[in-house]
This record gives sequence, C-alpha cells and structure tokens, in this order.
Amino acid sequence: MSNQRVAYAYAKSLMDLAIERGELEAVYQDFLHLAKLAKSNRDLELAMRSPIISSEKKLAILKALYEKKGATKATFSFFEIICRKGRAEVLADIAREFQVLYQLHNSIQVAEVTTTFPLDEKLRAEFTKLVLEISGMKEVKLTEKINPDLIGGFVLKVNDRQLDESLSSKLRVLRNEFSQNHYESKI
Repeated sequence: MSNQRVAYAYAKSLMDLAIERGELEAVYQDFLHLAKLAKSNRDLELAMRSPIISSEKKLAILKALYEKKGATKATFSFFEIICRKGRAEVLADIAREFQVLYQLHNSIQVAEVTTTFPLDEKLRAEFTKLVLEISGMKEVKLTEKINPDLIGGFVLKVNDRQLDESLSSKLRVLRNEFSQNHYESKI
C-alpha cells in the first residue's frame, strides 16, 4: 500500500477517535505542530524514516518534542501505536492527511492566491467570496503569496483547480500564437 493511503487510513482512524473523545481541536493542534516541525526540520523526518533508529528511540524523540508543549493522551497513544507498528516513517504524511480531514470535517476550504502585491482587505474579501462560490464550503483559509514575475493579475488555486489571470500567462499564450505562422504560403 502506498504511503499516502496508509497515512490516510491512520489519519481517519485518529480523526474518528478524537471526535469520539471530544478532543478534536486539541489533537488537531498537536498534529498541526507536528506538520510544522516536519516541514521546518528535515532531520526529524529523516530520523522517523531511518531504519537504523529503533522504534523506542523514535517514540522518545516524539515525546521529547511534545514535552514542553504538551499533547493529548490520544496523541501520545497514537505515537506509541505508530512506533510499535513500525510506521513512524509516515508520521509527517499522517499529520498532513489529518489536517486535510480536519478541514473537510469543519467545512474549511484552503485556497492560495498569488499576486504581485500584498492584498488589502477589500481584495481579500473578494477572493474569499470567489472561493466560497467555487467550493461551497462555509469558511475559507486564504494563503497569500507574492510573485513579481506575474507582472500583473493573479493566480488562484482551489484544490486541483487553478484560475490563472496573470499578465505573464496571457503574454505566454500570445507569444505561442505569434510563433505559429498561420499565413504561410501553402504552395
């Protein structure tokens, strides 16, 4: 089975358990913290994927990471199960899948907008409204990026859909059209 399918199965099980115990928000914060740690610290992900490091040491690493922050009992139990089963290598993937499931559960749509300048409140509200219409969700979490190479306009990504209204993409299309000579003599 692929890592993504395994991660989804574990994340779904954890989600069900967290909902049943009424600890969904706390477990979500634990796994949000884990996803941020894995993204910012490559050594953590390498340690979890290493076949040389024992399961006990991997569990000790996870407990040490959460010692100051604290974590729910469900999270620590989950870490113990994952390490005991030898699945610590998919822990970062589980954290990402858990975030996706949490957002679906709470009807939150994540979207990314890329522009050439920082958005003001009026534009942010317009993009939020547009994403709500596209997705049909209740809430939007908008990630803003700035890319001066766009020249002008915007690129909006919602799930697997992309709306590219940037000037650079329009220029690219025009360049491709002009590179094909439609008026060549056919003699």
